[in-house]
Amino acid sequence: MQTAPDPTTQPLNHPTTLTLATRGSKLALAQSEGVRDELQRCHPGLRVELLILKTKGDRVLDTALPQIEGKGLFTKEIEDALLDGRADLAVHSLKDLPTDLPPGLTVGAMPERPDPRDVLVCRVGGFVPEPAAGSGTNPPTRLGILPAGALVGTCSPRRLAQLAHHRPDLRFAPIRGNVDTRLRKLADENLDAIVLAAAGLVRLGLADRITQFLPPDISLPAPGQGIIGVEARADDTATLRLLAAINSPAAQTCALAERAVLAGLGGGCQTPIGALAQVAGDTCTVEGAVLGDRGEPCVRARLSGPATDPVGVGRRLAEELLAHGAASLIH
Repeated sequence: MQTAPDPTTQPLNHPTTLTLATRGSKLALAQSEGVRDELQRCHPGLRVELLILKTKGDRVLDTALPQIEGKGLFTKEIEDALLDGRADLAVHSLKDLPTDLPPGLTVGAMPERPDPRDVLVCRVGGFVPEPAAGSGTNPPTRLGILPAGALVGTCSPRRLAQLAHHRPDLRFAPIRGNVDTRLRKLADENLDAIVLAAAGLVRLGLADRITQFLPPDISLPAPGQGIIGVEARADDTATLRLLAAINSPAAQTCALAERAVLAGLGGGCQTPIGALAQVAGDTCTVEGAVLGDRGEPCVRARLSGPATDPVGVGRRLAEELLAHGAASLIH
């Protein structure tokens, strides 16, 4: 993934208005409005206007994502607007952003990362609170809250494979659309549960719909899940310097490590791949998993290294996964 030049070393003439390209879903708008508000808070006098665009992934709703050909299903049209000058910056869910960006574009900021975990949203039942430390109680584990043969909605090969690995009895149905659409289909299509990202529900004010957080040892998130990537032109020094004020070094470190795992494996959205990095002090620890389509086999590994070299840590983890059998699982 291309990284931006250091904007603090470049001369700057502040623009007074920036145009931010975004998709039009409620979640995309919530993410973009959050970036807009934070930029305007950090830079009084700056105005950020939204340019709403529709991507191929938004238009093609009757086909499972892994079956749609081409990269950048949710990004190409937005990146075109950056390249032709209609927009100065763009907001993406980082997990939708290909690891290889078009020439001339870079990720200029990654704001602070929220909870990266997957969650279950069940048709019946409410939030399952996590027990207090030392309480001696534990919430149901290994998806124990779902009955035998439950029907779970997801269009993610990663989520399907990991849930099937822990609960081979589960049945799965493809389910696409924005968060509101998926929540509606939960009832309309007689599903027992759907799997979503915690971050999206929280950003939409729908945290009360979460039935259970799935720990990473059950459902390892997608690389970059929960992280917002703010993309800009690599030579637009003024915009990049403005973006530096909202960048989270910790989120950036985790993103670089996780995306290095994905790049090192050479897998795409058709391969069940999960990766999650954590930073503690000067150490970056990354866990990765590659699975067969129905959860077997499952190749999993964890590796720690210097937080100053997250890409190196991620690449070494990818090499370890490949050496232990993941190569045969990459589509």
